[in-house]
Amino acid sequence: MGKVKTRILGLEDEEKKQKQDQKQKASEKKLNKQKKSSVGVGRDQPISVENDASAQSEAASKKEKKQSTKKKAVRRRGEKYQKAKQLVEKNKLYSVAEASVLVKKLKTAKFDEAVELHLNVEKVGLKGELDLPHSTGKIVKVAVVDEALLTKIEAGKLEFDILVAHPSFMPKLAKFAKVLGPKGLMPNPKNGTISTTPEEVVKKFAKGILRWKTEPKFPLIHQMIGRVSLSEKQIEENALAFLNAVGKQKIQKAVLKLTMSPGIKIDLEKI
Repeated sequence: MGKVKTRILGLEDEEKKQKQDQKQKASEKKLNKQKKSSVGVGRDQPISVENDASAQSEAASKKEKKQSTKKKAVRRRGEKYQKAKQLVEKNKLYSVAEASVLVKKLKTAKFDEAVELHLNVEKVGLKGELDLPHSTGKIVKVAVVDEALLTKIEAGKLEFDILVAHPSFMPKLAKFAKVLGPKGLMPNPKNGTISTTPEEVVKKFAKGILRWKTEPKFPLIHQMIGRVSLSEKQIEENALAFLNAVGKQKIQKAVLKLTMSPGIKIDLEKI
């Protein structure tokens, strides 16, 4: 309900004065509305091309500055890493024996870092297994398929690194192929994980059989071959065993490193 405006009737002068006051207030109110709408750009008010171009130019400038800042923000390694990097000659190729001695000097972490080999190979799809001369220190969880384990797999509990199965269980495992296959856990006669004597297979893998393969889409192999706590000779023997298992002729580039250290380039001619 609107505001009630009283008017004195019967007195002509007073009535005339009230009408004039009301007209003046209405005029002032209309003028105030026009002033407010002229301060900003209204919904239907046209925007000048000049102002629009200026706004676009300013936005482009801000974007360029932001991109420039991103390019300048180069990740800088810690002081310990920088000191370790100085011990490795950038363009030098080291023999496996030299690299095994040097890699122990690159330790910067407080934990027992992994010793890793990173290889560029000739093609995707290379794979194999070997028994390293010295343990990698990694605990391998090997499981044998039974009814209880099938229930756990169905519930999404994959608490094993290697799965071994008796041929009689393969039909029951078939429905889990889409889950186990991509993770490399599906039992396969080629890698020896399907056997009529699964207990014997478990002993073999639990002893430390190393299974390796390239990445699914790239000719790269990343493999842990031990811990920095191993002796220099043990690291050398594990590295040579792995490189020979892959095949010198199939390797294009090899780098030995710790989990958090710079890489040491290996001289493949001296393997």
